[in-house]
Amino acid sequence: MVALTLALTGTLAACGGPKEKVSQPALGGFVGEVVADEPRAALVARDVLAKGGNAADAAAALGLALSVSLPSRASLGGGGACIAWRPGESAGQAFVFIPKGGSQSDAKADRPASVPLLARGLFLMQMRYGSVDFAELVVPARNMASHGVPVSGLLAADLAAVQSSLLADDKIRAIFGNDTGHVLVADDVLVQTRLAGALERLRSAGVGDLYTGALAQTFVEGAQAAGGGLSTTDLRSDVPVAEPPLTVHANGVDISFLSPPADGGLGMAASYLAGGHGGEPAVAAWRARQSSRGGSVSVADAQALLNSGSLPAGGALPALPASTSFVVTDRQGQTVACALSMNNLFGTGRIAGSTGIVLGASPAQRPQPLLAAGIAHQGKDEFRAAAVASGQNVAADTAAIAMRAALAGVRPQVTNGHGRANFVSCPGGISSGGGRCFGWTDPRGAGLAVGYKPTAH
Repeated sequence: MVALTLALTGTLAACGGPKEKVSQPALGGFVGEVVADEPRAALVARDVLAKGGNAADAAAALGLALSVSLPSRASLGGGGACIAWRPGESAGQAFVFIPKGGSQSDAKADRPASVPLLARGLFLMQMRYGSVDFAELVVPARNMASHGVPVSGLLAADLAAVQSSLLADDKIRAIFGNDTGHVLVADDVLVQTRLAGALERLRSAGVGDLYTGALAQTFVEGAQAAGGGLSTTDLRSDVPVAEPPLTVHANGVDISFLSPPADGGLGMAASYLAGGHGGEPAVAAWRARQSSRGGSVSVADAQALLNSGSLPAGGALPALPASTSFVVTDRQGQTVACALSMNNLFGTGRIAGSTGIVLGASPAQRPQPLLAAGIAHQGKDEFRAAAVASGQNVAADTAAIAMRAALAGVRPQVTNGHGRANFVSCPGGISSGGGRCFGWTDPRGAGLAVGYKPTAH
């Protein structure tokens, strides 16, 4: 088995070429669990774990792979949020890179786009928690884009849902359309040669090239031609943030949730404490509170609300954008849980010129997505469970129900509702060798839960 190339940890400013490398042999025994909405991206993460990478490495590779295999919900042009935890930490860290709006100063911005924060967000998370050279983690996604991947069931459903509007644009039709004038269907091969070129630039020149380098200039020119209204200043100035997660102690475990501005974490925490309901009203009240205070409400304010035990409830939220989610846990118990979004299925429905990157939609035109993720651990050393969910307005409740099931070590009984959950459960903890750990993905979806126990060579 080919060994994964490992590297010394860098800094965010590095954003550049390859680091110094050392090699590590492939692992044997339990190496972790991966659960995601798209199977091929899940397999990419599984292989990273099997070759010696940790959960942060595998999660970064998975997120990049999703930009190829599920561009309806995860693209280099979009963003999301992740929460990461490793043994020895009391709470972990939340990384928020939700798609932000551009300056939109261009009069031709008929479809305002979001700033492309996915690569920057994954880089920051992996820089803090990863163990390998980020450039190595770009390779699977680049190869998938270049060689092509079969269209998954979820991508096929998303393509069918927006077929008419998607095919109206020549550039995007050339990628997602077929010879009969329709969109690709399940098992058709999706090839994205130009996206492969952009990914190769990220690999060779570093993530910073998409924000301050030659790739940034090409991206901005393409975005402006596509009516996105982005500028080089937008790309330089918008950065992901690392925040302390929201925390709850209940039933002998500590649970860390995504923190605002990824307010789906607050909704998930509220719903978890209430038994699996009330997530949407809690987020509606939080957003109303933010609006009334001019957006100055902090993570500490959200934590204080949780600590008070009396979360305010608002009404219903407007229809929210689609998302996708995944969880990766490694053999040491380090865990990363992420939710990604384009602020709309296929974002603006247009491509940023020759980069092949699908443009995310500006939140100035769409409400903010509900991104929900949480990680449970017993004390500072024993991982117990992680849960995430998609499902627009019901994502927080769905993720809370999944977390409760994961902590109990059971598979939830799901028969209705629009939410789709993913979780990893380790009822006996990782210290026993992970023998009782398992991943679960909603059987109504097209995702994959996969672990790996290779034989040492």
